[in-house]
Amino acid sequence: MSTQTVKIASLGAKGDGVAHTVEGPVFVPYALPGETVAIAQVKNQGTIMSIATASPDRVEPPCRHFGPDGVGGTCGGCVLQHQAKAPYNAFKRQLLIDALKSQGIDVAVGETVESHPHQRRRMVLTVRRREKEIVIGINQAETHHVVPMVECPIASVGIIGRLDALKAISRATGCDAFRIVVTETVTGLDISLEGVRGGLKEQERRAVTNVVLKLSGIARVSINGEILIEPEKPLLDFGGARVVLPPGGFTQATREAEEAMAAMAIAHLGKAKRVADLFSGIGTFALRIARKSGVHAVESDEKAVKALDQAARTTQGLKPVTVERRDLFRRPMTPQDLKVYDAVVFDPPRAGAEAQCRELALSPVRKIVAVSCNPLTLARDLSILIKGGYKVVSVTPVDQFLWSSHVEAVALLER
Repeated sequence: MSTQTVKIASLGAKGDGVAHTVEGPVFVPYALPGETVAIAQVKNQGTIMSIATASPDRVEPPCRHFGPDGVGGTCGGCVLQHQAKAPYNAFKRQLLIDALKSQGIDVAVGETVESHPHQRRRMVLTVRRREKEIVIGINQAETHHVVPMVECPIASVGIIGRLDALKAISRATGCDAFRIVVTETVTGLDISLEGVRGGLKEQERRAVTNVVLKLSGIARVSINGEILIEPEKPLLDFGGARVVLPPGGFTQATREAEEAMAAMAIAHLGKAKRVADLFSGIGTFALRIARKSGVHAVESDEKAVKALDQAARTTQGLKPVTVERRDLFRRPMTPQDLKVYDAVVFDPPRAGAEAQCRELALSPVRKIVAVSCNPLTLARDLSILIKGGYKVVSVTPVDQFLWSSHVEAVALLER
């Protein structure tokens, strides 16, 4: 370990301050551009010891777990609570600009759609039993140490206000370590206990059930994907269509970001009569689009496909919705499959949709909406589509994960 004083030139892709030294770049968490900081350095990583010159963009973090001085909190959930809003939004936008430039794509990038505190309706928390105490929280960065959660300015009030209920359920399992995926739904909290080794014994299952029956506002508890108790169906609302969330199922982290992305997609689709929604999940986009257009939804996860299909069948006022279970990584839709659609929407996992975009590039589809949680794979996919004759109309960053280094994006393309 060595110590030195460095000047922070910029923020890296993970939100760390970057200092350029004679040995190469050094990454300094919690440092901001323009700051002069004394650091303890190990290889290319630096830890702030003191700040000689602070940035005017440095603000007081709103959460005690981030650290009172904003230079080294304990919780590993946020990385940029210490940065003012305007430069923070600009950082998210720049992540997208840099990714596009890496593929030689020079297009106008819109302003960041902002995220605000207490919007996260879906959280992944870690549970540990310490002697007789149950600890629920988020791991400290780069460690397995769980920081006991007392507050959380990103979590919805419906989640952070039920920590005692989550602890009571966790205590009843008798397990020492697992994860909780908790989602706030229309009908209450959906609580999915994951990584529970060996499942639960019968007496533990009864104990969890008894605890839940004494609580209000709990829609369902499942363990390793198996429903244990379900006082209410956990429902999500997609433009008036109610969808039952499968146990441990994926949904967008905030309702506000979801609605903003859906609105951009629907506006771009215009008067398209037939739309293919690829990597459709449980119908985030498909069920909203179906208010105006016929939709064919394609998804590989069987439970998601069934949830979408059931919602479409029980919602009045929708255009025809068909579903198909298909692995688009191994078997993308071909130009022949796609020729009957006026437009395509795709929202793949972080790996992107490379194989599908190669097929789309050869298709006659006129409009495409590309949604992504990874700027780098989005840029690669857009490059494929551009080479196939598509023009990028707009790209908009969406800050769904407040104070993180992650950014969503919606790209609109047409022939």
